[in-house]
Amino acid sequence: MAAKKSFPFEESITKLEALVERMEGGNLSLEESLKTFEEGIKLTRECQQALKTAEQKVKLLIEKSNGVEEELFTPVPEDD
Repeated sequence: MAAKKSFPFEESITKLEALVERMEGGNLSLEESLKTFEEGIKLTRECQQALKTAEQKVKLLIEKSNGVEEELFTPVPEDD
């Protein structure tokens, strides 16, 4: 089985942000919008997988280090 091509997380996020801006511009045809949406879904899945992998690595590191306890993270809402 061939290795899956992957992009760095930050690059994928930047591409995803650019796609969103293009779609929000409202100047795409239906076909272009669908293609852009599909690409966005693909990038979103890649980002989710990268985050899941990072989370698993962190959990392994926590398990290996004695005296460090895992704690649930509660995000602080941003002021808009």
